[in-house]
Amino acid sequence: MSKGVLYMLGATLLFAIMNVLVKSISNIPAVEVVFFRSVVSFIISFGTLKAAGLQVFGYRKNRWLLILRGASGAIALVMYFYLLQVIPLATAVVLQFLTPILTSLFGIVIAKEKVHPVQWIFFALAFTGVILVQGFDARVTLFHLVIGILAALFAGLAYNFIRKIGKSENSLVIILYFPLITAPLTGGYTLFNWVEPQGWEWFILLLIGLLTQFAQYFMTKSYQSDELSKVSSVNYTGIIYGLAFGWLFFDEQFNFLTYAGMSLVLIGVILNVWFKNSQKKRTV
Repeated sequence: MSKGVLYMLGATLLFAIMNVLVKSISNIPAVEVVFFRSVVSFIISFGTLKAAGLQVFGYRKNRWLLILRGASGAIALVMYFYLLQVIPLATAVVLQFLTPILTSLFGIVIAKEKVHPVQWIFFALAFTGVILVQGFDARVTLFHLVIGILAALFAGLAYNFIRKIGKSENSLVIILYFPLITAPLTGGYTLFNWVEPQGWEWFILLLIGLLTQFAQYFMTKSYQSDELSKVSSVNYTGIIYGLAFGWLFFDEQFNFLTYAGMSLVLIGVILNVWFKNSQKKRTV
């Protein structure tokens, strides 16, 4: 097994554990959880940039793109954490898998990328799966479905802003701008809607921030170590963790049609990623 695959397996596992921890403190508002996560991420990212002697705030020409990346990422994360707290774990993870599809759609306008006609079939498969999940699981309302799609939508925007910045900015600077924008946005709300964490909840909040930071590090190392087409598919083991951890820790179970809907989402997303990678290989 290659280093890239091992790194991605580690990242996926850490993200899955983070999901469980977020759901375990559902009494604390999602905005507050994101605030704590952002503070931890800011301290680590800022310290790393300073230690490396890099320009902390990046180039002025990229400033607005960096701010937009941070803001869209903040909205996406708050919505995703909210879903983790109120609907089954695996369902929240599956809805988040819509991000690659919405990233492609936004890429048409923002990054001036083209979508092949066959990709629309894959998009339709994924969204049909989402409708099945919502329609046959009473725990998932239309409101939850809309929040899930919006979370994936804003995440897709964030990835397109990163793509627009390209290699003109150090990746550490791009990572820093997420907590730099997210902490003030979520901090203002948290200040007026503060819920006091109790006992171990303080440690869980710290752990969420640390796990996310290490997971992002492993994911970056994975993409640097191996082919994108190979390691990106490993990321979909997240749904296995979602189903297993949801059943183990929260006694979550699903009916056949809900499983069928989840499968359609995964099939649509994986086919889209596979098709894009195969197209890239043909042009090389």
